[in-house]
Amino acid sequence: MSNLLIKDIPQSDRPRERFLKYGVQNLSNCELISILLNTGTKNKSVKDLAENILSTLNDITDLKTISLNKLKQIKGIGEIKAIKLLSALELGKRVYYEKNMSKIKMNSADLIYSYIKDELKGKKQEYFYCLYLDTKKYLIEKKLLFIGTINRSIVHPREIFKYAYLFSASSIVCIHNHPSGDTLPSVEDISLTKSLVKIGKLQGIEIIDHIIIGNNYYSFYENGDI
Repeated sequence: MSNLLIKDIPQSDRPRERFLKYGVQNLSNCELISILLNTGTKNKSVKDLAENILSTLNDITDLKTISLNKLKQIKGIGEIKAIKLLSALELGKRVYYEKNMSKIKMNSADLIYSYIKDELKGKKQEYFYCLYLDTKKYLIEKKLLFIGTINRSIVHPREIFKYAYLFSASSIVCIHNHPSGDTLPSVEDISLTKSLVKIGKLQGIEIIDHIIIGNNYYSFYENGDI
């Protein structure tokens, strides 16, 4: 529908009208994105902008990892539209993943890797997360605590355990990524893990695993390091 403005699209074919008539589940990806973008530009309809976004993707699942900068590079997508779209995507992830994963015991490194790997895919810096678990190893909360440089995260144990108290957690799983893809722990990773385990024993809040995400994963627990 090249270069047609929204006013030129028949009323019955406009995304919002189709939403009301047919229901959200029957809208195309383009129509859903159009609704989120809300408006087009002087020369392009909102559906043209949505199609421009989709043309940059291999498939719709690439939206899970699309960045603010990449969206802003698409002609007609300014910062406000990009922020709206990314916010909607994040909300959808939270509604689906958090509610569903909170019903699953986080007692397996493989399960935890599957849960968080997409969130860390393509990151150029180290991201350090903690999963806070209840007495039965169900997820209470996931918290991004630190973002480091390309090869080093600065992690403060007091922040890790502060949230454990706030969430009334019984145990913690630490997770961080290696942008290089190599999952072998560094000297700093080993030292940090030993320190956190020691503090956890004193605090009565167990560090049950530290998982490094890269091309695959490394579990301190599975390798006998905890």
